[in-house]
Amino acid sequence: MSARLVEVITPDAEISRTKSIIQKHCSRFWQEPVPDGLEKFSCVVASRTIEPLVAELAGVLKDIAGFSVLVLQVEAVLPEIPELEELAPSPSGDRKPPSRLEAFFTRDRISTNELYDDIEASLELRPNYLLTVVLSALIAALGMRSGQTAVVIGAMIIAPLLGPTMAMAMAATLGDRALGRRAVSTLVVGIVAALAFTFLLGMFIEVNPLVPELRNRTIVHPADIALALACGAAGVLAFSQGASLSLVGVMIAVALVPPIAAAGLFLGSGEEMLGFRALFLLATNLVCINVAGIITFLVQGLPPRNWRITSGAFLIWLAILLLFVGLVGGRFAVDENIPLFSDSGPLPEGDNAAR
Repeated sequence: MSARLVEVITPDAEISRTKSIIQKHCSRFWQEPVPDGLEKFSCVVASRTIEPLVAELAGVLKDIAGFSVLVLQVEAVLPEIPELEELAPSPSGDRKPPSRLEAFFTRDRISTNELYDDIEASLELRPNYLLTVVLSALIAALGMRSGQTAVVIGAMIIAPLLGPTMAMAMAATLGDRALGRRAVSTLVVGIVAALAFTFLLGMFIEVNPLVPELRNRTIVHPADIALALACGAAGVLAFSQGASLSLVGVMIAVALVPPIAAAGLFLGSGEEMLGFRALFLLATNLVCINVAGIITFLVQGLPPRNWRITSGAFLIWLAILLLFVGLVGGRFAVDENIPLFSDSGPLPEGDNAAR
């Protein structure tokens, strides 16, 4: 059911204005008095209508004492409400039906406030965040070292990199500088912590660069760029639909955790060149996720607060991506046709699986 139950608390003096706004966006609502001179409106609203309803309420009542809005998930509604099934004019009939362009950009995604709430907790630099990042990187490193793909997948399931990565794309889309700063700092701290511990691991265990799971993280192909773009778009699409955060986290971690772990192992074992090549793959994947994320958020109808900031951030990410594509296409980056030298000699060519 693509609907929400919206509960609006407003002072008695604002009942008329609140009711007029609610009537524009939904046809079924209830009104009841609550203590302290307040009134509560409960209304069933289509998910696509949450954004304009909350925005209009906040624009009129946000500075009024006692005003608040609560949004709850709805599992079923009987009898059915027409506006939940299709795009239609407002029940009051005082607005025009949506244009074809408006209909295209209208999606059954969760509201911006819900997106903020989902991301907020994952941007806190707490011990649990650092511990799970480090553990996931160590598990991925040991899994790649022994060539156990299932272990690497398990490491990606527990990696908590979804929040800061999604927050970076969301901040660029909305033009929210404060959110962007928090996202960048949280992600950087997590990556540095994972690199530090896998570096220490590489110093004490034997690392064989010939293992395909490790070697594949030192080569960047056009297919890897396409994979990272797909991961970013699929992750944002699922996240904006309110999908399980664990599921979305795997989509993002598949492009970030293995390169981090491989870079730490190589740098710790003295294979600096291979380590930097793994870091290049990490940077490429991160840029791709942000480019695809911004585009997908815009297609999902996430409204930018400042188009100048949004377009500027997107152009910067896109320019970096084009630079990386040029490096890969021009063979400035590591290519499978160029021998990769290590202490044990050149690495043989082989099939490079998607990483």
